[in-house]
Amino acid sequence: MRRNKQIAIILSDTLQRAGLQSLLTDYFPPVEITAFDSFDDFPKEGNEFHYYFAKADTFMLNADFFIPRRSRTLIITRDKAPAPASASGYNYLSVTLSQETMIEQLQQFFSAGESNDAGERGKELSLREKDVLKLIAQGCANKDIADKLNISLNTVLTHRKNITAKLGIKTISGLTFYAIMNGLVSSKLIG
Repeated sequence: MRRNKQIAIILSDTLQRAGLQSLLTDYFPPVEITAFDSFDDFPKEGNEFHYYFAKADTFMLNADFFIPRRSRTLIITRDKAPAPASASGYNYLSVTLSQETMIEQLQQFFSAGESNDAGERGKELSLREKDVLKLIAQGCANKDIADKLNISLNTVLTHRKNITAKLGIKTISGLTFYAIMNGLVSSKLIG
């Protein structure tokens, strides 16, 4: 049995919102779509959707929410934009494209989301590894991390080795960038 895709559309333009709803309902069933005029109307707690559709300015103004969900977020733009899963790591859909091209890009977006969900499960960091990564990103030394988390220095080193293996990132700056881009720490806390 196919599970309904739960989609949040956050667009102030009524016509774009209605057109996108129609396109998704007609070509990508089964879907459950909830539409919001603005991010202020969007419930931030307790409502986790499979996919998010929002304008670039909404994305940028609420980056702390969207960046951890960027692989499941489609940025709606008026510009000729790169195809979903572009080199930038963000997904775009231009409203100026033909209907056929939009449908193709939406299919690519949903396909990439489903394969990411399946492929990333084995690479997810544990809660403790995320705790260690947060402290690494904040500039803590291994000994400080051990003290703050009440674990041994050897355990910290093991967590760091596992984090590096899972993410394929070896530098502290790379780990810090990963932590910021995935919403584990705010860039305001780094310094």
